[in-house]
Amino acid sequence: MKELRVELDKQRSYPIYIGAGLLGQAELLTRHVRSKQVAIVSNDAIAPLYLSKVLAGLGDYQTETVILPDGEQYKTLQYLEKIFDGLLANKFSRNATLIALGGGVIGDMGGFAAACYQRGIAFIQIPTTLLAQVDSSVGGKTGVNHPLGKNMIGAFYQPQCVIADADVLDTLDDRQLSAGLAEVIKYGLIRDPEFLDWLEANMPKLLARDKAALAYAIERSCANKAAVVGEDEFENGVRATLNLGHTFGHAIETGCGYGQYLHGEAVAIGTGFAADLSRRLGYLSDADVARVLAILHAAGLPTRPPTEMSTEQYLDLMAVDKKNVDGKIRVILLEALGKALLPISVERAPLQATLNAYAG
Repeated sequence: MKELRVELDKQRSYPIYIGAGLLGQAELLTRHVRSKQVAIVSNDAIAPLYLSKVLAGLGDYQTETVILPDGEQYKTLQYLEKIFDGLLANKFSRNATLIALGGGVIGDMGGFAAACYQRGIAFIQIPTTLLAQVDSSVGGKTGVNHPLGKNMIGAFYQPQCVIADADVLDTLDDRQLSAGLAEVIKYGLIRDPEFLDWLEANMPKLLARDKAALAYAIERSCANKAAVVGEDEFENGVRATLNLGHTFGHAIETGCGYGQYLHGEAVAIGTGFAADLSRRLGYLSDADVARVLAILHAAGLPTRPPTEMSTEQYLDLMAVDKKNVDGKIRVILLEALGKALLPISVERAPLQATLNAYAG
């Protein structure tokens, strides 16, 4: 097992445990549980696979399970209320602990419920997808979607720990694995060029689910995420670079209806947009953009945007983004491969040129 730390202030720093068979190590979980009341939030795809292992480790704790439907389309205030229903019906106190057992949707919703319930209870992240293990479970971003914008309702709320058991990836389908690789590739593109080189050389191993390669990719990704969050917890600066491709990607998820594209797939398409715009503004070369698209293709990810979305629809949806300031669209671009720029406002002409080239 590897242990990394997200270094915040003394009381809010926390460990990330990475390894195989961690769900069977009860003490790893219970050391971070504050009282005998534990709520487990999961979904109907993950619960049949892993809920019993988590419950077995909790022994005589008072446990309540809340099982939500699986899918981004259920990441809403309506389904968030079902978590509160379970906590209130079972008279959970403010000393209770909530465990989020699932992918990014469950982690975001479980964390947001924990942040809100009695103004904050402890929660633990047990991510079960590659994307959640390398990105969404780390850093304390929680929330739900709205029909007009993705992740626009939420809070920064840090977990007690993150338990990333590599064994759960054995049941992950190929599409979800590729979606997770979009966020892994992001770290290489924005701040870790040596990792980008490694990913290009080892992508076949990752797609073949080589245990050692996956473990290294998870650890390196989490180390990058932890370093950025430790420097800028509330996204006032460098943390925004973690959103490479996300402004475009969130527009795709919202415009096409939540669930049509997996988050990682939309981010991959958005990363292609960002690379093209970086080239138009003089930062990247044609060869750099080709390299970005090539590694996304190698990971089995899409780079062509949905044909049903117009340029104007992109612009309208991108105007609803947390990075925007004073009504101006701001995006994350690449100064070079391995080095991201802080969010910048982009003039309409080059932005529209990129959108026209891809979106029509």
